[in-house]
Amino acid sequence: MEALRLILLIVHLLGFAALFGGLLAQAGRPTKAVNAAMRDGAGTAFVAGLLLVGVLEAGDGDVNHAKVAVKLLIGLVILVLVMANVRKERIAANLWWLLLLLTVVNVAVAVLWSPTHS
Repeated sequence: MEALRLILLIVHLLGFAALFGGLLAQAGRPTKAVNAAMRDGAGTAFVAGLLLVGVLEAGDGDVNHAKVAVKLLIGLVILVLVMANVRKERIAANLWWLLLLLTVVNVAVAVLWSPTHS
């Protein structure tokens, strides 16, 4: 079970890395759009996160349900915003900034809201 948890954690992190990288790849461009890295990264991070929670629930350890709920909500908002705009030629700069901010906040919640910090 520990090996599965670690694999899902790695996939979850790679999903966020793809989402973040897809956002940053457009940082200097005058027009922004949802690209494949953002789409695939958001979906991968969300699904892997759900599976990771399932594995954690099945194990013996405690699960911080408040943290999971916050991350789930942020991840769902990111996924909905990305998927709602995936076929558009461009997105507003404000939406791009919002996606970047939500991605960073979701990572910060994961890192800073740990058992030693709660």
